[in-house]
Amino acid sequence: MINENYRSGNHEAQQTASGLAVEALSFIASDGLLFSRFLRLTGLELENLRQAADEPAFLAGVLDFVLSDERILTDFAAHIEVPPERVAAARRVMAGPYAESYS
Repeated sequence: MINENYRSGNHEAQQTASGLAVEALSFIASDGLLFSRFLRLTGLELENLRQAADEPAFLAGVLDFVLSDERILTDFAAHIEVPPERVAAARRVMAGPYAESYS
């Protein structure tokens, strides 16, 4: 049921996956407790968060954070009105071909 365009190597898919990760970061930041937990786990401070958000690896980590907790995943997916599987697909796109060779 995942959109076939959500495949690694596709520039549009990369952009869509990055956009979804930015939405996830915004979702995390909207909840004070969740955001505090995220910052503790990443070791980031508010001052360097914006710079980190420009990095694809950081955005992939945001999706890892969302995917690590089923409640966060389902709440986020409901918030943006997509199936939870779409978040996992976006994470696979951000992983690139290396991760696909092991799946």
